[in-house]
Amino acid sequence: MKNKTDIQALYFQYVETTQKAADFSNAGALLDWDQEVNMPSGSATFRARQSASLAEYAHLLITNDSYGKVLQQLADSAFLNESQRANVMLSLEDFQKHKRLSTSFINTLTNQSSVSFQAWVVAKKNNQFSLFYPQLEKMIALKRQQCDLYGFQTHPYDALLDDYDKGITTIRLDEIFGEVKIQLSELLEKILQKPQVEDVFLHQTFDITSQFSLSIEILKSIGFNFEQGRQDYSEHPFTTSFSPQDVRITTRAEQANFKGLIWSSIHEGGHALYEQGLPPDAYGLPLGMPASLSIHESQSRLWENCVGRSAAFLHYFFPLAKQKFSTEFEHVETSMIYKAINKVQPSLIRTEADELTYHFHVLIRYEIEKALIAGEIQCKDLPTVWKEMYSKYLKVDVPNDTVGVLQDVHWSHGSFGYFPTYSLGSFYAVQFFEAAKSANPNLEHEIQNGNFQFLLQWLRQHVHCYGRQYNSEVLSKLSTGSVLDFSVFLQYAREKYGAIYGLDVN
Repeated sequence: MKNKTDIQALYFQYVETTQKAADFSNAGALLDWDQEVNMPSGSATFRARQSASLAEYAHLLITNDSYGKVLQQLADSAFLNESQRANVMLSLEDFQKHKRLSTSFINTLTNQSSVSFQAWVVAKKNNQFSLFYPQLEKMIALKRQQCDLYGFQTHPYDALLDDYDKGITTIRLDEIFGEVKIQLSELLEKILQKPQVEDVFLHQTFDITSQFSLSIEILKSIGFNFEQGRQDYSEHPFTTSFSPQDVRITTRAEQANFKGLIWSSIHEGGHALYEQGLPPDAYGLPLGMPASLSIHESQSRLWENCVGRSAAFLHYFFPLAKQKFSTEFEHVETSMIYKAINKVQPSLIRTEADELTYHFHVLIRYEIEKALIAGEIQCKDLPTVWKEMYSKYLKVDVPNDTVGVLQDVHWSHGSFGYFPTYSLGSFYAVQFFEAAKSANPNLEHEIQNGNFQFLLQWLRQHVHCYGRQYNSEVLSKLSTGSVLDFSVFLQYAREKYGAIYGLDVN
């Protein structure tokens, strides 16, 4: 029987090992960031090797039998405080899960991710799915193998979902997306029967440097710390964090699309605020990590949509935009741009979709992934399946692979099970925002004046500070009084878009 001093020494050993594994993982993340932002196109071969080696070393550290014994001894001890016990129990759970994947499998998967990503880049550039297909097929085979190694009870896809949102299942997702198919479809149908709002003024020629400068100003105003973070360009916008004190975001710019860069930056800024709000003293430990990708997405969607696309935010933001684009916006009023940036219209590109049709983009990917992992559809048929589903759910024709099945980077990375978190996060976002408004009835007035301090601090205190201590549903109940409730999002959508489009939503 170990005494308290022995247990604390053992806990220190656990922390050292876990944080060292995080060092390797974060070094690998830095290489991945560089690959998408700065790396020369001819450097892919050795980059794949380097990333795989770092992932292998990180995996070795946290799957070593001696590490497992330390975790078990700590788990059996009565001398840990509440935070220490939470870290240990979550790490032990991770250990048991990671042990199911061999080091060679991790190496193969990581290497395949790098190779697949490069194939995706070439295929998308050349508008040719066949250039990506062989590598994607290999990735899908590996992900099916991963499902078998993890184990599952009902559906193999559940094993992958659990990596992104602990406890979520296809049964629960089918319930949620069932509501999307019925309730959201009804609202969308009503909107599409109304005269469309005008947004032509968003598609003039906007200087990219000025757009980027404006996005930096907005990011600073909502609380992003540029002394511990930065923004760059990439093919596909993303956020990555190497610690709460080094968080990187990227965006994508088009001269003829004012919405693209600005709201992409706000979206990624929401992710970054979460990462910067995690406790630094828990670096590398479960309580220093995000609760789930659904909760992560809730933070980006809250800032992008609940804040960034609100009338209150436009009251603050649009005068700043007019200063930089006085000619382009000379005859545009705040009410006009508010409607324009909330225009609802079925489209091809998920990342550019409006707040409502977005969830049909996610639904399509969810149904495709679930079927791919179950072997119900074949990789070679994806372009056809993609076109059929876009016709079914969004009533749009897909003209080519680049804007169709090749538009997302996720499958090249092996991120199967990720897409549902986008919709889950959007639904959580509204619950969090409504809870913050209940806590401060003056919140929207503060946002009108460019004051985001209360909202950020509320999120710090009710979401960010817990790390992985709670799963998504429990955290939602603690923060908002309820587990995920789609009706909250539906009511928000009905009120907002009912006013924009003049609907009778009763």
